[in-house]
Amino acid sequence: MQKYQSTEEIFYMNCRAAYLAVLRSSLANITSKEQLCLVLQQAGRNPSQRTLEKYWTQRTTKLNFDDFCEILRKEKPTEESELMKAFSKLDINGHGYILHNELYKVLTSRGEKMSPDEVNEFFSLPESNKDGKLDYAQLCRLLVSTADQCQTMAKEKLESDTKLKQQNFGNQTEISPKDSTSQAVPPSPEVPQKTEPDTALRKESRSSSRPPSARSRRLSVSTNITMAAGSTKSDYLSEPKSLQVWHHTSTKGCFFLEEDGGIVSLQYRLHLPQTTTVFLTIHPLNLNQEDERPSSWMMVDTALFLVTANKMKEDSNLACLTEQRDKEKFGWKGELSAGTYYIMPFTTGCRLKRRRASVAKAAQLVYRTDAGELALTKEFRAALSDIFEVIDLDGNGLLSLEEYNFFEQRTSGEKCDEDAWVVCRENFDTKKNELTRQGFVELNLMEANDREGDPTDLWVTLESMGYNRALEMVEACPFVIDIYSEDTQPTVQPINLESSNKVLNTALHRSVISKGEAKTIKGHDNVIIYTYKSEARISSVIANKSSHKVAVHVNNEQSKNCISSRGMSVFAVEVPARTKMVCQHVVPVNEKQEWTYHCVESIVS
Repeated sequence: MQKYQSTEEIFYMNCRAAYLAVLRSSLANITSKEQLCLVLQQAGRNPSQRTLEKYWTQRTTKLNFDDFCEILRKEKPTEESELMKAFSKLDINGHGYILHNELYKVLTSRGEKMSPDEVNEFFSLPESNKDGKLDYAQLCRLLVSTADQCQTMAKEKLESDTKLKQQNFGNQTEISPKDSTSQAVPPSPEVPQKTEPDTALRKESRSSSRPPSARSRRLSVSTNITMAAGSTKSDYLSEPKSLQVWHHTSTKGCFFLEEDGGIVSLQYRLHLPQTTTVFLTIHPLNLNQEDERPSSWMMVDTALFLVTANKMKEDSNLACLTEQRDKEKFGWKGELSAGTYYIMPFTTGCRLKRRRASVAKAAQLVYRTDAGELALTKEFRAALSDIFEVIDLDGNGLLSLEEYNFFEQRTSGEKCDEDAWVVCRENFDTKKNELTRQGFVELNLMEANDREGDPTDLWVTLESMGYNRALEMVEACPFVIDIYSEDTQPTVQPINLESSNKVLNTALHRSVISKGEAKTIKGHDNVIIYTYKSEARISSVIANKSSHKVAVHVNNEQSKNCISSRGMSVFAVEVPARTKMVCQHVVPVNEKQEWTYHCVESIVS
């Protein structure tokens, strides 16, 4: 597995260091509001009572490690500049200090009110008491440095404690003698006997006198797959010879990265009036048509899941999956019955990661002309043109109200109604009652004028569409879907913009389980690891058929030329009772070289 630390991996390790500074294991739960406060402090946060109550409500009984990670994503560390700004509002005369009696009134009467005893205790600190004055600059430095020290100490504790560092990371986890000698659950009828763990694992001694690490290795299963470089003939996507005379329709869409690392995309409804042979493809959309360099997202893996559109979405059946490949294009050819289907675009997320690192200098979006009028820069206009290309779903060079509303939903969470659309058509360039590319640029110029040149809202729009401050689209992947039908005209319609939903997850689980290899972990025959491989990716699903939650630790450290959707080589997955969960997706880092997937999964009690 590639040896580098991504932003996501650094974040995860910081979370784990803070968590293990308070709790004995990353699988243990936070069981009180006070404990949540301690863990947040170890992560360099200084949570207020209001913040704690936001995450620990009257109904909360516990929070797990994943919950804690999500809280840290939302609650950013307080910057010294923010604290200074808050205190300086009270320092009306700009003296650099605040009188105790003035601050006392504020702290006991505004916002989250402090009690008189709490305020007096605060004033008793040497940094707070300078002859009845508060030197808030010194206090701000102290607060920030203390938070940094807490985080640093938590990481140092994790690094220095070998046992703690290895805890819950796969085959070094200690298993109690009781667990190691427990009776195996009868094998599941869905798993053939040939799928037992590797022979080497089965031959290990059952003696409980072996060290705990050896016993835990016996409770693991490994999968080793070596994939050749480049594409294979068996998976090659070839077009039907008479494709040019088939009925055709197409649509566009885009994968967007969310703040929490999730991926959002449009989903579609496909209707076929009669049974026919269909050729279905998806590929990333290259926006750099005039540039020899392809767009940065062209290597993002894509796929389409097609499921039947039953009345109950949960009952939808997987009709097909685009598995065959020709370079960046993935497709499927086969017969589909007359009816309606849901088209659900999918990417593993392995090559679509958060990359919004700080840039040396933010791009300029607007400027004043010699006449004093506000104008959009050439670079911003180019970005808006690309955005127009992405949201022009039918590719007719115009934006309908429906297309524009998908853009609004993504960038503002709202929709434009019919009355507002009429006003839009009256004020901006339109054609056939739809917004032109020029009209779309004019609309953004109007927004800039409404804010008197303040680009804040414009940046919100750009970042929602995956752009960084250098006006590079780094957290999105536009794509094109083509649908060919031999005997009838297919129709496709976008229906919603959402992240991975239950129907897509179910389709993904079914595809991996039906086509993948199944293995059970010795002593835990009701926990099944399904591993599916295609020419482009390897996916694994954990099926927990037992009546209790299980924690599966995954170790990819022996893999070569691979990158996991989890963003790290070693991690844990908690699977609730009687459920299925995607363990990970893996793709090659360099497709021109051979890649090896070596994964060890083990149960942690």
